[in-house]
Amino acid sequence: MTASRFLVSALVAASVFTSTLALAQQKLVPAQSEIVFVSKQMGVPVEGRFKKFDAQIAFDPAKPDTSKIAFTVDIASATLGVPESDAELPRPNWFNTAKFPQATFQSTAVKGLGGGKFEVTGKLAIKGASRDVVVPVALTQSGATTTVIGTFPLKRLAFKIGENEWADTSMVADDVQVKFKLALTGVGKL
Repeated sequence: MTASRFLVSALVAASVFTSTLALAQQKLVPAQSEIVFVSKQMGVPVEGRFKKFDAQIAFDPAKPDTSKIAFTVDIASATLGVPESDAELPRPNWFNTAKFPQATFQSTAVKGLGGGKFEVTGKLAIKGASRDVVVPVALTQSGATTTVIGTFPLKRLAFKIGENEWADTSMVADDVQVKFKLALTGVGKL
């Protein structure tokens, strides 16, 4: 192998290694992150949140199509801020956390839209049901922290959330908005 071929090979290997290393160092900062859900009960907005979740993120702003995003949400950590309601959420008619302790999201595609905006497509699995979702996100950076903000709708009945007497959408609307703010470290410059 000539010296120039060796040098080119070494540079390519170093580039791949550094890129992989940078992606491996991306971390979710839970204390600065939140996942909120908003539904309507008898026409009145009701906000809840998940207190425990984790993510495995390999995001490259320069090549978003190579990115991979996976989320796991501890469903038992859901709270509406009212003890009586919180006691209902783990039960079989709602989240059935004994049988389905986690919700997951796995990206299948990430598309750059320009200006720090991206579209993340993937599979959302809740309570044994899996659906394709498209999640628009906006990224901003401040120092070493990248903040990801997004909102997407889901139909709770498609995931069997609120079954039996709770399937009546005049009591609890089928439409739910999921809103999130995620703080990440280790993301390259936008």
